[in-house]
Amino acid sequence: MKNIVLTGDRPTGKLHLGHFVGSLMQRVEMQNSGKYDEIYIEIADSQATTDNADNIEKIRQNVIEVALDYLACGIDPNKTTIYLQSQVPELCELTFYYLNLVTLSRLQRNPTVKQEIKMRGFETSIPTGFLTYPVSQAADITAFNANIIPVGDDQLPMIEQTREIVRSFNSMYGETLVEPKAVLPENETCCRLPGLDGKAKMSKSLGNCIYLSDSPEEIKRKVMGMYTDPNHLKVEDPGETKNNPVFIYLEAFAKDEHFEKYLPEYKNLEELKAHYERGGLGDMKVKKFLNDVLQEILEPIRTRREEYQKKIPEVYQILFDGSKKAQSVAAETTAKVKNAMGINYFEDTDLINEQAKKFSE
Repeated sequence: MKNIVLTGDRPTGKLHLGHFVGSLMQRVEMQNSGKYDEIYIEIADSQATTDNADNIEKIRQNVIEVALDYLACGIDPNKTTIYLQSQVPELCELTFYYLNLVTLSRLQRNPTVKQEIKMRGFETSIPTGFLTYPVSQAADITAFNANIIPVGDDQLPMIEQTREIVRSFNSMYGETLVEPKAVLPENETCCRLPGLDGKAKMSKSLGNCIYLSDSPEEIKRKVMGMYTDPNHLKVEDPGETKNNPVFIYLEAFAKDEHFEKYLPEYKNLEELKAHYERGGLGDMKVKKFLNDVLQEILEPIRTRREEYQKKIPEVYQILFDGSKKAQSVAAETTAKVKNAMGINYFEDTDLINEQAKKFSE
């Protein structure tokens, strides 16, 4: 069996550090590892319409922002297929077939869907397309025979629902679809990068993000204003590092070589944390170090993005080529699905001959 990876993002705007540490770094590593036969990255613009049906222009503008961030982070279209969900109509067809394998109550019980509905304040006015998101995701995954799905732990219920759909389909129509497996980031910190304000998650609407395209001045301003331990009022006060966003970010990004370069009085993060916890280390010094680390990491990404911004028609061509390739693969899977279900009427010569014989007698 081939090792096929599928992942992606809804085009809600520019990507931020949460996306970078939670998925983009892993995608680039997987792409360059040589361990995988095929890698697909979906810009889920169709999905984005489920809660933006009245503002399609927002999605149109955000598609290019996401594509630029992908390319800037090192996603190589020669190794990874980047495609637009809306340009692969077979995904809608597969979603329709799979909807018959899932009950309404099962969709309503999905923890991720419940959380998203609450977050958006849909309550009783839930768009049907939004509620059926897990089924659409199952179509995305199975269309490419993907068996490796990199996700955060909040997406595990979605992958489990895909597995249920695959098992139901295969049980009903014969072994046709590949059952996927979720792959979590190896670094646990990657699953819980908080917002700059200490809130549980980075969110564009909360304004607590550092974007991959932020200028050096914006990055510094945001880092220096980050939430820390509220009880660490004086330099000599002992401080907490466990739930301190500044230290959580350092866990995600700082390496020993960063200490050697920017903060040589400490060998590693453990020494820095120990000093902060016993007192005698000010927040500004730690934040200055974090700023140095992030500036080093984000500078080449920002530079590559600026170069791609000068070649927008080429970026759209990359999306066009990727979408055409994705559609070709999805069409093959859809044909197999229809064959298994017995709705491949015009290719089923046995059916045609049988019916011809039946009516000629």
